Amino acid sequence: MNIKHELLKLIPDSIYLKNAYKKIMGKNLNLRTPKTFNEKLQWLKLHNRNPLYTTLVDKYAVKNWAARQIGDSYIIPTLGVWDKFEEIDFEKLPNQFVLKCTHDSGSYFICKDKSKLDKIEAQKRFTKALKRNFFYSGREWPYKNVHPRIIAEQYMEDRNGAFVDYKFSCFNGVVDCVMVCLDRHLNDVKFYFFDKDWNLKRLNVRGKNAPDDFTIPKPPCMDEMFEIAAKLSKDIPFVRVDLFECDGKIYFGEMTFYPDSGFDANLLPETDVYFGQKIDLSKITRR
Repeated sequence: MNIKHELLKLIPDSIYLKNAYKKIMGKNLNLRTPKTFNEKLQWLKLHNRNPLYTTLVDKYAVKNWAARQIGDSYIIPTLGVWDKFEEIDFEKLPNQFVLKCTHDSGSYFICKDKSKLDKIEAQKRFTKALKRNFFYSGREWPYKNVHPRIIAEQYMEDRNGAFVDYKFSCFNGVVDCVMVCLDRHLNDVKFYFFDKDWNLKRLNVRGKNAPDDFTIPKPPCMDEMFEIAAKLSKDIPFVRVDLFECDGKIYFGEMTFYPDSGFDANLLPETDVYFGQKIDLSKITRR
């Protein structure tokens, strides 16, 4: 048992978040009258505890919910779900697949060739992840009661060997912009924000420093993606809806309530204020 980790669990959520915010962001966290995006995300962790959110962060359970909202055709096929790594029958899985934990963020394993799969390493990784309650690392309440499981999904890539993800910032069903992630296979990942009309929004350092005429090709299905993100984010003060595009077809990824756990120092200060103004806390019933 990690004694330090167990002791951290005993710290009240508001105190834990204030200390983490000061350490990561370098300034005090204003929970009494939050103004910025990052501050309001911390406030939402403490006070906006809609039971539906537990389903929406569960990478297995959310698929059924999303399918009811937008249709089965947008859902990446699930190949299996298990409580323990030892329960996985790899003989029944295809040569390529993706393993994910349902209860956290970042625990996944991409298998492009089953004959080369390091099962021992994968077992260590997932066994450790299944024991961890992701809630305690950033006090993101929706994760607290998610049942830890492993799912296998169909491996996806387009004809160019890519599977591009698009992250939509949504405020009560209104989609402000999409963040496009480029060159994920390189060390220098690039992020750019665009609005619905495909105008560059200078919300981060890279966008601010981009040339006046900078753009990238707009995917043909982008307008439909904005519509899907709006539908999935209805009645939620803020959520980032992650979608994928593969050879012109759209797939649902996940719902992210607290990007970077509300400690996003990469946003420009003016963006932190701009996004913060879009979250109306007055309409939220506090727990």
